[in-house]
Amino acid sequence: MSSTFLGMPATPPRSPYGTGNLRGDRKFPAAAHDDLGNGQLRRNLGKATHTIRAKRLNVTGELPDWEELRDAGAAIKTDTMNRLPELLEELERKVTERGGTVHWARDGGEANEIVARLVKETGSKEVIKVKSMATQEIGLNEHLESIGITPYETDLAELIVQLAHDKPSHILVPAIHRNRDEIREIFLKEIPGVDPSLDNVPAHLAAAARAYLREKFMTTKVAVSGANFGIAETGTLSVVESEGNGRMCLTLPDTLITVMGIEKVLPRYQDLEVFLQLLPRSSTGERMNPYTSMWTGVTPGDGPQTFHLVLLDNGRTAALADSIGREALNCIRCSACLNVCPVYERAGGHAYGSTYPGPIGAVLTPQLAGMHAAKDDPNSSLPYASSLCGACFDACPVKIDIPSLLVELRHQHTEQAGTTPEQLAMKAAAAVMGRPKLFTAAQKASGLGRVIAGRDRKISHLPPPFNGWSDSRDTPAPPGRTFRSWLASAEGAATMRAAADEHTRNQQQEEEK
Repeated sequence: MSSTFLGMPATPPRSPYGTGNLRGDRKFPAAAHDDLGNGQLRRNLGKATHTIRAKRLNVTGELPDWEELRDAGAAIKTDTMNRLPELLEELERKVTERGGTVHWARDGGEANEIVARLVKETGSKEVIKVKSMATQEIGLNEHLESIGITPYETDLAELIVQLAHDKPSHILVPAIHRNRDEIREIFLKEIPGVDPSLDNVPAHLAAAARAYLREKFMTTKVAVSGANFGIAETGTLSVVESEGNGRMCLTLPDTLITVMGIEKVLPRYQDLEVFLQLLPRSSTGERMNPYTSMWTGVTPGDGPQTFHLVLLDNGRTAALADSIGREALNCIRCSACLNVCPVYERAGGHAYGSTYPGPIGAVLTPQLAGMHAAKDDPNSSLPYASSLCGACFDACPVKIDIPSLLVELRHQHTEQAGTTPEQLAMKAAAAVMGRPKLFTAAQKASGLGRVIAGRDRKISHLPPPFNGWSDSRDTPAPPGRTFRSWLASAEGAATMRAAADEHTRNQQQEEEK
């Protein structure tokens, strides 16, 4: 009699990680070390983040139901992640019903190929772009340029970054690391026909950019955008911005191609009521966005007559599969966490190596692209790029518990890294602390640390493998005697008796009252 062996059940394969600008060349400590030495960068960041932070506190303090709005935003996003497949299918159906075409991209490379093919089909050699984190994530500009298509960024800050052949350093304000003098020099060098007498007055700089871009708005037939929100119920897409360049890109060209991360979908049109209050207050410190553009498919005779929506996965399904880390997908890209983070404020965005810097980037990037793609993967250092002070959690409009997610990613990194010097050190410490006599001997030996301490009684340099600790902080010299030895002495015993007597007297006084 024959039998059939079906095998043992196994964990399904993990969804593939994302590709594109989601991994730097160096680990965070090394990159941050260089940026910390840039005084101009630190001054630019400090001034900008303090200004935005103060504006945000003012406008959020005006709302008596701000915390309730945060709760609502968190609940909607959590519900969305729980029903993401069905909501995306509903979005596809509604967009298609209104004359749009939906494309699904598994990773950044596939998304780039889709967009490039769609642009080629129009015959255009140029595209104008709305500020988009998704297209920056997949490296769309670089891909288009490699095949002879010129992309023009129309957001002022993105334009500055593009003309400077630079990289964004902030989710909301990509050129936050630049000051007005630097911007003037960039414009004089890179913008054709700019007035040589251009000064550094912000209004004059903006006018120079406007004159340069106006021709592109009027003559370019294809636009590429991202999306802040996509509404499954109606197939509506939305972009919010402060300059009006997005409105020009979304209405003037014949063809509009939108690249949207799959986590940006919302279930209902009514949900915008919550997020159009949360987003502007948390991002720019404004009560509402100056320009809120919404479109649904194609409207004959009004706006682009060809609309394509590219739904981008690029590691998002991998993040969604993590029951803890999936919370990071709730992010609405407001950048509030960056503006309150003491680490970001000093190191800047380039140190993170990814399109997504700051606290949310330290969580999201490892989720999207992994932490062990190669030996000494730079992404493995990102969960440690935080003081875990909790300011990011307090500022997040959808209450993402970033500190807890960072701790979980540190745990995952440790589990995947195998045996490390840190693990060996912890095992050695556990062995010593579990044996009283050995622990006492170790305490006495630690007194030798007083020999290498400076006059300020601090140890500035420790030998390997402990130099990683002393490179970023001073260590107090060990005390002359330990607490346990003091407690066992006559002085310690007398102090403890005096404390006990005082406690008894205080209790008697309370009872007499």
